[in-house]
Amino acid sequence: MTTHILERVKAGEFDEEAAQAMTAAFDAACKALRDTGQPQVVRDVIAGRIIDEARRGERDPHRLCDYALAAITRRED
Repeated sequence: MTTHILERVKAGEFDEEAAQAMTAAFDAACKALRDTGQPQVVRDVIAGRIIDEARRGERDPHRLCDYALAAITRRED
């Protein structure tokens, strides 16, 4: 799963810390959705939201995950 996010950004666009945060957030978001045959478009939206927020400087995987999931579903904490 983690390559899904990295294949959508330019090489060198993010440092190692950002790449790790984004891949962790992507994996966590897919897991939160129970990743049971989610359509490709859902994974694309998750990846896109994580990348957008990372471009704004966010590096916390939990916040990146929450931001991505907000586009998909309303989470109840």
